[in-house]
Amino acid sequence: MLSPTIFTFDLFSKNLEATFSIHVYLPPNFNINHVYPLLLLNDGQDLEAMDMKTILTDVFRHQICKPFVLAGIEAIDRLQTYGVAGMPDFKGRGGKAIEYTNFVVNEALPAILKVSGLTQFSEKAVGGFSLGGLSAFDLAWVQPETFSKVMVCSGAFWWRSKDLKEGYTDADRIMHQKVLNTLEKPDLKIWLQSGTLDEKEDRNHNGIIDSIEDMRDLVQALKQKGFKENEDLFFKEMIGGKHSLETYGIVFPYFVHWAFGE
Repeated sequence: MLSPTIFTFDLFSKNLEATFSIHVYLPPNFNINHVYPLLLLNDGQDLEAMDMKTILTDVFRHQICKPFVLAGIEAIDRLQTYGVAGMPDFKGRGGKAIEYTNFVVNEALPAILKVSGLTQFSEKAVGGFSLGGLSAFDLAWVQPETFSKVMVCSGAFWWRSKDLKEGYTDADRIMHQKVLNTLEKPDLKIWLQSGTLDEKEDRNHNGIIDSIEDMRDLVQALKQKGFKENEDLFFKEMIGGKHSLETYGIVFPYFVHWAFGE
């Protein structure tokens, strides 16, 4: 049975003054002398409920991609640690996103490498779902020298600087503006997914749910920055896809094939 080996360790963050649990999934026949890619996921507390062990067993058995190490960081105070670094939303949420970025890059990644017994990763990808997806996108956007690829499912790209009842316009979406205001295109590959049943919210009453519209608009902003579809940008509107771990478990193998396929 080509099942991953799973272990959990705790890591105290000086940046956030909190202890995070990190779940690590090593591929079958793991060899410390081999160089593997790493996939880092936010909301690591959800991996067991997603049945990630079974998902990865199927991925490795069918050789959907080359072997990789997966690490999921459990969230602490996710409404503050997740978000857009340096740009809290209209309620002040995401105020610790800078500290979370520093924790991931300077504390978590070296610790994952050390406890895995490896000397390096061939590349590092980051991903997440919903608000964890927004955080993952921002992590990759500000750290393209650290992360080569990013996965976002049902990303909370509605994250905004102004409340809807305070004269909100689409220009108040924080991540869209951060992308548009970035002078140099990051060296990054981006994979986005939203489902047609993600939600029922439709801010502008145009018949398109916000999850889909926000992703479409982000895609257009990325294209303005020079990203090209099917080269360094992939996006999928999943018919019947929901804002749920079940949907994310279904699309996950497609991402790892795209990210780590041989």
